[in-house]
Amino acid sequence: MTLTEGQRVKLAEDLRLSGQVVRADESSTDPASDTDSDPDTGWGAGFLALGAGIPGTVERMNEHRREKGQEVREYERLTSLLDDFGHQMPPGSRKQLEEQVASLKPAWERYQEHEQRVTVRVRFDNGFVLDEAPADLFTPA
Repeated sequence: MTLTEGQRVKLAEDLRLSGQVVRADESSTDPASDTDSDPDTGWGAGFLALGAGIPGTVERMNEHRREKGQEVREYERLTSLLDDFGHQMPPGSRKQLEEQVASLKPAWERYQEHEQRVTVRVRFDNGFVLDEAPADLFTPA
């Protein structure tokens, strides 16, 4: 399921959020950057529980692209070369290229297995904002 900005959604499962409290207008995520906070401990937030079914609106989508390793980039390059020019190559060169592609295929398959991570910023109807949350925590309302 793909969410879009402006789409109405609801929380698919109960959540328990815990961590440090940081002012929304601060550019740093380090609570020690604020002179009012204790530099050793920051502000303890305890936890906040959000129940499944809370409605809200998607404000922003963030796609986090995976880094392609050297083997993945080489697989893409050699596969493209084989697809575009393989029929024109001498049989020996083509066979060598096919062997190289086959040796890199496991790295390509590992890369393809990992889903692209998508996070969202959702403003709930009760005023809470949840940012950088995995998109799969929400369903269309």
